[in-house]
Amino acid sequence: MTGISPGLPRRLGRYLAERFPLAQFVPLISLFTFSSAAYSRLARGAPGFVPWPTFAVGAVTAIVLFFLLRVLDEHKDEDIDRRYRPELPVPRGLITLAELRVVAWVAAITALALNALVAPRMLLLLVPALVWATGMTKEFFVRDWLRDHPTAYLLSHMAIMPLIDLYTTGLDWFAERSRAPHALVLFLAVTFWNGILIEVGRKIRAPGEEREGVVTYTAAWGLGRAPAIWIFVLALSAVTACVAARATTTATITTPLLILLAAGCAVPAVRFLRSPERGRAIEIASGVWPFVTYLTLGSVPWLFHALGSR
Repeated sequence: MTGISPGLPRRLGRYLAERFPLAQFVPLISLFTFSSAAYSRLARGAPGFVPWPTFAVGAVTAIVLFFLLRVLDEHKDEDIDRRYRPELPVPRGLITLAELRVVAWVAAITALALNALVAPRMLLLLVPALVWATGMTKEFFVRDWLRDHPTAYLLSHMAIMPLIDLYTTGLDWFAERSRAPHALVLFLAVTFWNGILIEVGRKIRAPGEEREGVVTYTAAWGLGRAPAIWIFVLALSAVTACVAARATTTATITTPLLILLAAGCAVPAVRFLRSPERGRAIEIASGVWPFVTYLTLGSVPWLFHALGSR
């Protein structure tokens, strides 16, 4: 195939290990998918879980969607990476953008085929996410303006998160031709805040960690404002999650737990405000918090209900 050089499977494996480690992303995205469907199920008061083949296809599709976003980012940031981050896989020549496009197309077609085979209706809920992802690749045709306005860039790109979540929750209500639960908007809002939290958290740097040409929110907003905004977004996510928990009748248990864990996750940012030496701890907390919210909103309450119904 044109644009493909020998050894692609081996090189793709190395690329994935660096830029999309499957050992990390597969279980996390699968949990995200399970919790999304479980939350919708509980919020609707529906017994049991979605059909397991439907969940399996949904999890694979969610993994593919996040992988596509990774590939789209490689294209979007090609010029910046080549100039300022030559150590990354694409600019250093480990794999080409043409090869990544081929892999992305194969993955996307496979996901679409699986949906068409197992849950054809779900193809409709993939359209908004795919359309928005395409717009992100083109920077919504206002690239220079977005790059000069980091807040607008952040909000426009993180809108993809609730669109993916619309699909994963839809594995329940949409696949079963039911109305979306009223609390769905709260769950989608949690996903939006979590997306912002992750994005901001991974771009908070101490002065000694900043690199030329690499956009960070500490550089854009300042050493004080960036972690303060991160804490504010964490608080928004926590409050929204507490309200969303009411729909699963587990708020009395999950609310104190969410507040306690949110306080724990805020510690690295508070320390950074006092002494901005390393931003890595905030990035780690940014990954832990979404795991906590999806576990407490969907997976754990569903498990309690499932065991209680026996």
